[in-house]
Amino acid sequence: MGASFIDYIIADRFVIPEDQERFYSEKVVCLPDCYQPNDTHRKIAETAPTREACGLPERGFIFCCFNGSYKITPVVFDIWMRLLQKTPGSVLWLLESNQPAKGNLKQEAVRRGINPERIIFAPKMPLPEHLARHRLADLFLDTLPINAHTTTSDALWAGLPVLTCVGSTFAGRVAGSLLKAAELPELITYSLEDYEALALQLAEDPARLSEIRRKLERTRLQVPLFDIGKFVKNIEKSYQTMWDIWQAGEGPKSFNVS
Repeated sequence: MGASFIDYIIADRFVIPEDQERFYSEKVVCLPDCYQPNDTHRKIAETAPTREACGLPERGFIFCCFNGSYKITPVVFDIWMRLLQKTPGSVLWLLESNQPAKGNLKQEAVRRGINPERIIFAPKMPLPEHLARHRLADLFLDTLPINAHTTTSDALWAGLPVLTCVGSTFAGRVAGSLLKAAELPELITYSLEDYEALALQLAEDPARLSEIRRKLERTRLQVPLFDIGKFVKNIEKSYQTMWDIWQAGEGPKSFNVS
């Protein structure tokens, strides 16, 4: 924040590697798994809508990204359009934000040789219903330089695999941290070339993608990302350590919670 009155930033070693601490005005407190808390009481509507009800084709691979439209850069959009070109019958399912963005994205699809009808927009709806419709998608494609944050957690909680590319800043490393804590490192890439290649591989290998989905469903309630009890213990331990440092008359200092 660059503010002298903010002493600490809560992080983890994925979002803030040790060699990046010097770029922060705050002292860095690293939790052992992931900095982001997750509500494990989030309700998912029991009945998912049909593809038809969501304007999706009955057949074909569904790439999706429910990030805010401001996160969609030309470079990432280029990759998405190439994936549509190489995956016959596929569509890209995006969150509907505003009419100008919707029109501009469809126009950019045309410029890249893609039928704009293959870009489908999901209107905003209450969270339980929104989480349920994740089940219709096949693969969530993350953005860069700003990753999906709670949007990644929503997708994983709903059982939808998220493919990310790790960036060089906190905002570009969040999805990687979440996937690591969800014990899905196989969905973390470190270059846009690898990101594009893996997305295509998964689209062309339904058995591999199905196994990832089964793994997510099978382990979801055991992985650190959704172990809210463990998170609470670690965050409380961090607060206690901050207080002890202050009580000892010392200035703020970075530390790892273990």
